[in-house]
Amino acid sequence: MYKKIVINVADHETRVALLEDGNIAELFIEQGDASDIAGNIYKGKVQRVLPGMQAAFVDIGLKQAAFIYVSDVIGENYSPIEDFLNNNSSTEEGIPYNSYISSIRRDRHIEELITEGQEMMVQAAKAPMGSKGARLTTHISLPGRFLVLMPASEHVGISRRIEDDTERNRLKATVESIRENNFGYIVRTAAEGVQEEKLKYEMGFLNNLWESIQQKYQTAPAPYLLHKEVAVSLRAVRDLLLHEAEKLIIDSRSGYESILKFLDEFMPSLKDSVEFYEGLEPIFDSFNLEADISRALKKKVWLKSGGYIVIEHTEALVAIDVNTGRYVGKYNLEETILKTNLEAVKEIAYQIRLRDIGGIIIIDFIDMEKKSNQEKVFNALKEALKKDRSKTHVLPISELGLIQMTRKRIRKPLTRILCEPCFYCDGEGYLISKQTICYNIYREIIRESRDMIGVKVSLRVNPEIAELLYGEESHIIVAVERVIGRQIVIYPDAKLHMEEFNIFEIIKE
Repeated sequence: MYKKIVINVADHETRVALLEDGNIAELFIEQGDASDIAGNIYKGKVQRVLPGMQAAFVDIGLKQAAFIYVSDVIGENYSPIEDFLNNNSSTEEGIPYNSYISSIRRDRHIEELITEGQEMMVQAAKAPMGSKGARLTTHISLPGRFLVLMPASEHVGISRRIEDDTERNRLKATVESIRENNFGYIVRTAAEGVQEEKLKYEMGFLNNLWESIQQKYQTAPAPYLLHKEVAVSLRAVRDLLLHEAEKLIIDSRSGYESILKFLDEFMPSLKDSVEFYEGLEPIFDSFNLEADISRALKKKVWLKSGGYIVIEHTEALVAIDVNTGRYVGKYNLEETILKTNLEAVKEIAYQIRLRDIGGIIIIDFIDMEKKSNQEKVFNALKEALKKDRSKTHVLPISELGLIQMTRKRIRKPLTRILCEPCFYCDGEGYLISKQTICYNIYREIIRESRDMIGVKVSLRVNPEIAELLYGEESHIIVAVERVIGRQIVIYPDAKLHMEEFNIFEIIKE
């Protein structure tokens, strides 16, 4: 499979697309509001400790207070990942253990570890999402190209993507022999085959960075941003180039030079893999990516057969429903259903990855009678999710025909970055029907008419409601005029929301 990275840079926004055989597989967006704070390190101030929740709110300088759970707080004489790493020889790349350690239960109480007004160094494990503030941890980690520094640990772990035992042993022995401060490290996939000199250089760089962060912490006021994660374009180079992609194309001259400078320092051999795009057509248009991005923002996604899936985001989970749609099959119902479900599996795995959907996901496949067919769909989903770099866990199809799965979530999904709640329906996804609005108007006029002394009633409504009251629902106006004994005068007003209406009394003719 041929993979490449396409980067579009503008003053207000940077977009990074990972392409697999010409199709967009993952999309990363960094906008001017810098809302993606995952990986940033702050000097925060505890605002409030909640013993009942075993959590605390921390001010890190954002509009919305961030929160931290007891399992994400390092106390005195506490090794934050010791028990976890004793049972796990390696961890995922990125922030290596922030989201894993929180699941470990410990007999600790947050009120014993931190107090209101206390200043503390924290790292954003997850960016703010909707009404939820950023999730914090004191388990600091600093990712580099080959290594991830973990100052609070002494463990050395190797990426599970490095499968050769000889190479794993070599890398572990190398890191243990060259480290000076007994810090913990995760050796990343990109370190495979890398010699000691480069590992030692990056280790020194990360150690100096950590020392600089500590010095800032001593003098900075709280709240304060101590360290900002590198820009999304450099993260693409650090995390994706080489093992995830063979080529990188960028349309910004300054961004191109910045990447080359970055590679000069860490991986000069990759400089030939970077290309500056000079085409007249916008780079995402040139690679036909805009249509796929627009499709990833819609609730309904059509399948080639004529079936479709519907993706619904709720506060607690994401629900995905599979439907046959226009597809009627050729032989029998069970065969039609199986083919639709198998086609849906590929699209669901693709959309989950592209939209960066995380948390709990419930998939409602079309009911299949044969157990063998259920297993085919389940196994096909697990296979399709293997391409996903985020950790997933999938349960077999239940008796209700549902698949429950989880996917590691660190950043906002694509729809939360590029969309906002509908100002008409307030994010509910529905408007009150026009007919119901007419009935509401009937009741409200009767309610207000009890205190009216005027000779007529003025009714201002949205033009579409006015058209309905003049036409199909004119009997409502006739009925209310009969009840209140006054004429209703309707005024269309395009400035009014569909559900909004104003009632006034007219005192004189």
